[in-house]
Amino acid sequence: MGKYGDWLIMLVAGSIIVYWLYRLFYRWLHEPPGVNSKLLLSRAEDVDERDDNVRFLERNGYEVNYGKYRIPITIDLDGEQLYSRLFIDMIAERDGKYYVVKTARERMPIEWTGSGLRDRLLIYALLMPECEGVLFVDQKSNLIKTVTFHFSD
Repeated sequence: MGKYGDWLIMLVAGSIIVYWLYRLFYRWLHEPPGVNSKLLLSRAEDVDERDDNVRFLERNGYEVNYGKYRIPITIDLDGEQLYSRLFIDMIAERDGKYYVVKTARERMPIEWTGSGLRDRLLIYALLMPECEGVLFVDQKSNLIKTVTFHFSD
């Protein structure tokens, strides 16, 4: 090839590399801010095999991968610092899909309406967007419900 052919190949290759770098930067820039779930799950407690909820999930075909996790939250209210926590009971897997698990509490019954599910479980779907949904487990009632949130335009 002549001297112009070499420049053309270098120009095309350089353009592809610049476009690829631009797309990486654009994707990084527009990712929603949030907790890195791998970092989050690396600090989770070990799974307690004696827990009734763990055994109940395993009998129903789920594999519990991560145990309880507490996420500390700092809230700024007009310059005053408030502190709270968010608890994830477990992370379970079935057929290659991961689920955030919330267990039933007697003192905190869940309301099975759209707004009740939104108020109690939406935060977990937003916190772990790579999970398929949220499993609500009530082993005393022999109940596992899968809750998935879909956002429309």
